[in-house]
Amino acid sequence: MPRPKRDQQVPDMAGAIKETAWHQIAEDGAPGLSLRGIARKLDITAPAIYNYYPSRDDLVTALVIDAYASFAEALIAGHDSVPESDFEGRIRAAGGAYYQWAVDYPQRYQLLFGPALPGYKIPLDEVLPTSTRSMAVLISIVAAAKKAGKLQEHGIPEPDESTLEYIGALNALGIPTQPVSLTIAVLIWSRVHGLVSLELSGNLSSAECKALLDYELRSIINQFIYRGE
Repeated sequence: MPRPKRDQQVPDMAGAIKETAWHQIAEDGAPGLSLRGIARKLDITAPAIYNYYPSRDDLVTALVIDAYASFAEALIAGHDSVPESDFEGRIRAAGGAYYQWAVDYPQRYQLLFGPALPGYKIPLDEVLPTSTRSMAVLISIVAAAKKAGKLQEHGIPEPDESTLEYIGALNALGIPTQPVSLTIAVLIWSRVHGLVSLELSGNLSSAECKALLDYELRSIINQFIYRGE
């Protein structure tokens, strides 16, 4: 009896391809992603991968969507662990969840926020519904604080044309967004992101990053959340 082909022996070959790709990204970085290398690891022919992912870009897009989904779930879990009226707690929880997800899944973080893959152009129509879920967490915290009269928004710059286009896309996806909410959410994200990226690139130790992140989150809360009656 002829031996079954390797791709017939693996119940979820599409999942195995993605898992092998994540290992490859962890070892060689996202720009080093190679379908031939994945095929060698799985002991299949490179053309066999095309039955599941017609091109490298199709595989990358599937990985990006999975990474964004995992990222969003982590932020949502952190956000939902704190009462809705506790804006300070929710900012801390979201910031902590961002950090923990990044250190738990550095290869996913690298794919989303690291160097761009040569020749790859992200298909926004496919990715946007998932990628916006993580931003929606921060937007919802800011919007709730604004609605409660607890948001300090003086001096926030006016949105440019590209920001307004993004707001339109968010609204179309069912994420109600005002310019000030998005702008402040982006500011919060950038400040947490900067510290996390420094740790993952080896420029900060874990202890240093955690201490600075705690300080930065307190600074963010003091800047944007009004504590008066």
